[in-house]
Amino acid sequence: MRVWTKTVSTAILAGALLAGGVAGGLWTGADRAYAATATTANGVINVSGSGEIMAKPDIAYLSIGVQSEGNTAAAAQKANAAKINKVTQLLKGKWSISADDIQTSQFSVQPNYTYNEKEGQKLKGYMANHTLSVKYRNLDKIGQLLDEATNSGANNVDNIQFSVENPSSYEEAAIAKALDNAQSKASAVAKSAKRGLGALVNVKVDGGEAQVFTQRENAMSKALMDMSGGTEIQSGQVTVKVQVSAQYEMN
Repeated sequence: MRVWTKTVSTAILAGALLAGGVAGGLWTGADRAYAATATTANGVINVSGSGEIMAKPDIAYLSIGVQSEGNTAAAAQKANAAKINKVTQLLKGKWSISADDIQTSQFSVQPNYTYNEKEGQKLKGYMANHTLSVKYRNLDKIGQLLDEATNSGANNVDNIQFSVENPSSYEEAAIAKALDNAQSKASAVAKSAKRGLGALVNVKVDGGEAQVFTQRENAMSKALMDMSGGTEIQSGQVTVKVQVSAQYEMN
């Protein structure tokens, strides 16, 4: 399992606390750690908090492509079109993947040059590339799908990305953790200020929704060979993260 992290932005506490601040206007020792996570003004503490939920992915985004060479641009493109059409029909037919879940992400036909000191740059031919971005939800069969796509002509398979299709189902638990984190910070600030923590007066989910930190792997580095010689892909877990901004009164 890969762990994904993201830095939580924080505001720096500037100056002495207002409305009955810290005696002497200075924080020392461990208290200073909390000064980097909150601001106070007019007896209100402003803090940020984050909460994370580990989730089993339910969707994969696959990059499946074909590259072909030819003496002319038309020849390279024609050869590539035949191969990508075969791969596409495999995905739609045998694997029952909807056309809505298959999208061209890259297409190009480019000259292919060689170079040496005697002859300089010389046109070798042309290279055609066609890459499909594919959504697939039966994660246990990804390895088999990629094996069959390769056997059908795909020769550029990379960057399998695992995610959750509906992160809102994990939001409630992540928000609860984020608020607990924010309250813990606010309590520490109030305690250091020799005050009590009052009511929560305002809270906002930063960004408006949960963020999904996906697990993204190179298909070849993540592939394991089972006893039958097929490719086995490990989906692991992904992180659903929520950040909140909260305001608390001080008593």
